[in-house]
Amino acid sequence: MTYIPFGTASEGPWSVLITPERAGWTYCGLRIADLTGEPIEFETGDEEMLVVPLAGSCEVVADGERIELAGRSSVFASVTDFAYLPIQASVRITGQGRIALPSAKATRRLPVRYGPAADVPVEIRGAGHATRQVNNFCAPEAFECDKLMAVEVLTPGGNWSSYPPHKHDTPGGQEAVLEEIYYFEGGPGYQRVYGSHEVLAEVSAGDVVLVPRGYHGPSMAAPGYDLYYLNVLAGPGEKRSMAFCDDPRHAWIRSTWADQPIDPRVPFGK
Repeated sequence: MTYIPFGTASEGPWSVLITPERAGWTYCGLRIADLTGEPIEFETGDEEMLVVPLAGSCEVVADGERIELAGRSSVFASVTDFAYLPIQASVRITGQGRIALPSAKATRRLPVRYGPAADVPVEIRGAGHATRQVNNFCAPEAFECDKLMAVEVLTPGGNWSSYPPHKHDTPGGQEAVLEEIYYFEGGPGYQRVYGSHEVLAEVSAGDVVLVPRGYHGPSMAAPGYDLYYLNVLAGPGEKRSMAFCDDPRHAWIRSTWADQPIDPRVPFGK
């Protein structure tokens, strides 16, 4: 199943629990937890992870190292600080609010680390009704991991993102072969996946769309409703890369952006 409605992938302390095994692929995973003051304790095993506050703040203790995450009031308020958890780590998280833990199967053990919000590169992509904001907090050039990549995309109401539709599933070419997770907040909106399997789903807070292959996009924010999604990506490549290929039918759209104004609603939280 590639469209996972909120509430259908919960287990234990996790309101969303997606492992590579549950997804039917090899690398990508995601956990979402709503913290209420009680600690959550777990082992990372063979997955490297990030702790990303979506709303609220938390304390992370990993292998005895303590990290305080200031977080944010909501995904639309600001970027956030985050923590990196290596493979084979013992973890305890305490706090109030909602957190995301994107993950990927990994073999190289890196140290526990803190990612300051001030270091997160914020990119305004597209123009006109394709304007969106990308928080590249764990893009390959922004933060070191073994396999894991993750970014946040914020789309103002009425706009499209993940547009033109694109894919990264063909080995030996200019694409990086990747599995990808879309996790949504805000909305409602719509997510499209096509080319190898078909998805056109209404999405809102807590929903997930898995993209094992094929073209994905657009992600459409309904007028009046801003849409957020967390992208989690990982694949077999030795070098982390988010390289993609546009659907050739729609690639020409990029050339129109130079003549269109940037939507003044971005960046969010200004």
